[in-house]
Amino acid sequence: MELIDKLSILADAAKYDASCASSGAPNRTSRGKAGLGASSGMGICHSFTPDGRCVSLLKVLLTNFCLYDCQYCINRRSSNIPRARFTPEEVVRLTLSFYRRNTISGLFLSSGIIRSSDYTMEQLIQVARLLRETHQFRGYIHLKAIPEADPRLLEEAGRYADRLSANIELPTLTSLKTLAPEKQLGTIHSAMGQIRQGIDAANDAATQEAKHPPRSDNPKRLAPRYAPGGQSTQMIVGADTTDDRTILQSAEQLYQRFRLKRVYYSAFSPIPERPAGLPQAAPPLLREHRLYQADFLIRGYGFAAAELLGKPGNLALDIDPKLAWALTHRDTFPLDINRAEPALIARVPGIGLRSVQRLVELRRHRRIRFQDLIALRCRIEILRPFVVTQDYRPADGQRDSARLRQQLTAPQPAQMALW
Repeated sequence: MELIDKLSILADAAKYDASCASSGAPNRTSRGKAGLGASSGMGICHSFTPDGRCVSLLKVLLTNFCLYDCQYCINRRSSNIPRARFTPEEVVRLTLSFYRRNTISGLFLSSGIIRSSDYTMEQLIQVARLLRETHQFRGYIHLKAIPEADPRLLEEAGRYADRLSANIELPTLTSLKTLAPEKQLGTIHSAMGQIRQGIDAANDAATQEAKHPPRSDNPKRLAPRYAPGGQSTQMIVGADTTDDRTILQSAEQLYQRFRLKRVYYSAFSPIPERPAGLPQAAPPLLREHRLYQADFLIRGYGFAAAELLGKPGNLALDIDPKLAWALTHRDTFPLDINRAEPALIARVPGIGLRSVQRLVELRRHRRIRFQDLIALRCRIEILRPFVVTQDYRPADGQRDSARLRQQLTAPQPAQMALW
């Protein structure tokens, strides 16, 4: 099979893996080195760094052959689809070719399981090893961690990759046993735990080195490097009957236990010749969007999953989770911006974290006025019923939650934000 034909098949097969991001990786540089440059069409995905830069990654599978028969996966062994397989050298050649044409800044590489978990992980590591050691590639590399692989292989993978991801796929043990019986939740958690320990050990060593710099007679002593971009995972939404509350609680536990950088949510996509028991239609993409918004509130705003969904069920589709929380906690609002704690101001719909920081700084010098909220480009149409400033207080009629919900319901998803 021609290389371009393999790329067509394996780039398309990789689109189902959403756990692709470059945020959190340190800046790399080739200055003073003989290596390829660094990241500060077909098979290309776009990710965003914490400072807002958009970077492009070559996103492919090493192969879409797989020993497993996960019912939700189009690449399962019983699936009747075209199959292809790259050699490690072919993936390296593609990565360097795309990079030299300034098309990508790095590589996202996953794979189906072939021969064994150890063999597949060795093949993924071989790609990263060739890029790093043979070609001195300084770009971003994200490798899929295969939980069933030998722990020594996961340790080696972390020395070459900026980020590792072990996909949990389904949020409950029951769903995993039903739809992916060959996968073990305990094994996935063990892999995540090992990755976390590797990251923590590398960070501790770097801290100690910063406190005690290398001596002049040993200038090359460096702290070990292990997955500096952290780890991530993916959960499929809508392949089973698991509700959003359970999904968010599972994500919250993963963040707390393994310090994941991100949990990604992928709406189930109906596949050809799907096994019995799987949904015939995909869930609303807006549901996936709401989960990302709720996840952002958990990671960045200090919300707990139980706060966003107090009882079993799914997130509301007509309003974002932060606004839904505010409407059910009317006793907290309206909030006096000049007196409230920063963490509570951040819970006001329409006010983001950066605006909170600027408001706190501003009120050290003078009282906050409503015009200040406008100047900070807060979402004025949303926040009006929830704030008090020196010169503004909402009318009493704006305290009715049902009426406010009708007034504030966003007309279309494109107008919604993560605030």
